[in-house]
Amino acid sequence: MNLDYNDEQNMLREQIQKFCESEYDFYKREEIVKSSKDFDPNVWNLFAEQGWLSMPFSEQSGGLGFGPIELSILFEEFGKALVIEPYLSTVVLSGTLLDKSTFSEKNDLIEKICTGSIHISLAYAEVDKGYDYLNPTTTLDSKFILNGTKTLVLNGSNAEKIIVTCNNDETLNIVILDANTSGVSINSFSTVDGQSCSEISFENVKLDKSNIVATGNDAKNLLKETINLATLCICAEAVGCMESCYHKTLEYTKGREQFGQPISGFQVLQHRMVDMFIESELAKSLLIKAMLEVNNRSDDMYKHVSALKSYVGKSGKLSAKEAVQLHGGMGVSEEMMIGHYLKKMISVDALFGNADYHLKTFS
Repeated sequence: MNLDYNDEQNMLREQIQKFCESEYDFYKREEIVKSSKDFDPNVWNLFAEQGWLSMPFSEQSGGLGFGPIELSILFEEFGKALVIEPYLSTVVLSGTLLDKSTFSEKNDLIEKICTGSIHISLAYAEVDKGYDYLNPTTTLDSKFILNGTKTLVLNGSNAEKIIVTCNNDETLNIVILDANTSGVSINSFSTVDGQSCSEISFENVKLDKSNIVATGNDAKNLLKETINLATLCICAEAVGCMESCYHKTLEYTKGREQFGQPISGFQVLQHRMVDMFIESELAKSLLIKAMLEVNNRSDDMYKHVSALKSYVGKSGKLSAKEAVQLHGGMGVSEEMMIGHYLKKMISVDALFGNADYHLKTFS
C-alpha cells in the first residue's frame, strides 16, 4: 500500500496553504464570522477560480474527478486555518449527492456549484431522531405534498435550493426544491464554531415528480455514501486542528517565560505536549487508512470512518483542551485561535454522530 501523496496532491496542499496564509488569516476569518452572510462571496469566488469547488465531481458532470484523498487534503488545511466557508454543505453534502444520482438536472446544478453561483443545502437531520438519518419523519404523500421539519441544516440561510430527505409510504425519498417555495420557512442561528445553521419547516409544500432525486435503496445508498464522505472530511478538518494546536502550543511555550526560563523546559509540560503530538499522529494515521478505504470503496469503508470519527471526537477535544490550558488565560480569549480550535472540535464531535455513537457503530 502506497502511503505517499503524489506530486499533484502535494501541489494541491501547497496551493491551499499559500492561499490560507495570504488570503485567509485569523482576522479575515473573524471578519467573515461577524458578517451578516456568514461567508465571504469574494473568497467563495476565489475558491471557484482555484478549481476547488469542482474537485470532487466527475468529469462527466464538469468536475475535476478528484476523490476522498484530495478532499481530505483540502479539509486538513481548512482545519488549520479554521476556514468557515460553506464548502461542506454545498460541495460535499449537496454536490456529491447530486453527482452520484440520476437526477436529470444535476449537470446544470453542478455547473453552477463549480462557478460559485449557487448554494445548496442538504436537510437530513431531525429533532429526537438521534443519528438515524434513513428513517425521517418528514413526509411526502401520494399527491407530492411535503410536510415536516429539519434541523441543523448547514448554510440553510444562504441556500437557493434545499435537498430534503422524506418518507413516502415507508420508503426513503430525496427531493430538491427552491428555498423560496411557498410553505418553506427558515429559522437560522449560529453554531458554537461560527457556522451558519438553520431549522427549516415544510408546511404543505407542493412538489411533483420532477423534484424527486432518488427513492428507495438508491436514496439510502446515496445518503449513506454522502454522509460517510462528509464525516471523513470533517475528521480531516479535525486532524488539521489537532496538528495546529500542537505546533502553536509548542511555539507559545518556547516564548512564555516563568522563573527566568521558557515554560517549554518544564518536564510536566513537555509530557503534556508529547501526548498532544502522539494524539495528532495517531489521528493522522487513522485518517490515511480511512481515506484510502473510502477512495477504494471497500466493504469496510464505513467501519474505518467510524473508527476515525470516534477517535478524533475524543482525542481532538482533549488536545484542544490541553492547548487552551497551556496557553493560560490567553487560551480562552477571542483574540487567539486556540480557543476557536476547541470550539471547532466540539462541533466536529457532534456532527454526523459523536464519538460514542461511532464507537458503537464500529463495534
